Amino acid sequence: MSTTTRGPSDHNIRDQIVDAAMEYFSHYGFEKTTVSDLARSIGFSKAYIYKFFSSKQEIGEVICTNCLTEIARRLEAALAASSSATEKIRTLFQVIALGGTELFFRERRLYDIAAVSSRDRWAAAVDYEAGLRKTVVDILQEGRSAGEFEQTTPLDETAAAVYLVLRPLADPIQLQIYLDTAEADAALLTAVVLRSLKP
Repeated sequence: MSTTTRGPSDHNIRDQIVDAAMEYFSHYGFEKTTVSDLARSIGFSKAYIYKFFSSKQEIGEVICTNCLTEIARRLEAALAASSSATEKIRTLFQVIALGGTELFFRERRLYDIAAVSSRDRWAAAVDYEAGLRKTVVDILQEGRSAGEFEQTTPLDETAAAVYLVLRPLADPIQLQIYLDTAEADAALLTAVVLRSLKP
């Protein structure tokens, strides 16, 4: 996941702007906030912010990338600790459901920006989805090699179907609808997927 960088990339001013933007967006929403609003709130000029970011969207992309990268890190660690492909399917659904609810919906801090990213297909959201699709394929290949999963259905078809089941938990717009039951839903969806994958 990458975003363009303006100004000195290692300068802590960029981080200060991102931190302030995250706080401001959490109170007023991403779409309702302008760069001028943000500049006023942190005592910078609008022109100064534009030395570091080309647009409000670029600031949002950094925030969204940071959050999605955190979910991906959690997932990678949890999958590495899972002993089988079957367990990895369970882990995948649980981590994605819990990661999304924790990072995007606790006090609803980041939902607005996550929803815009998903709706408008920002690079952060597109890259995250591509990473999840690859993870699904990798788990299915492992399960087939170990004899845990059926091998009759073409792999790409199976992977696409599993991702479609996972997507309501991975997409913040859809996850919002099932927020109160996401963890239980993940367990139910996992059970259906695993039954369909049996040899």
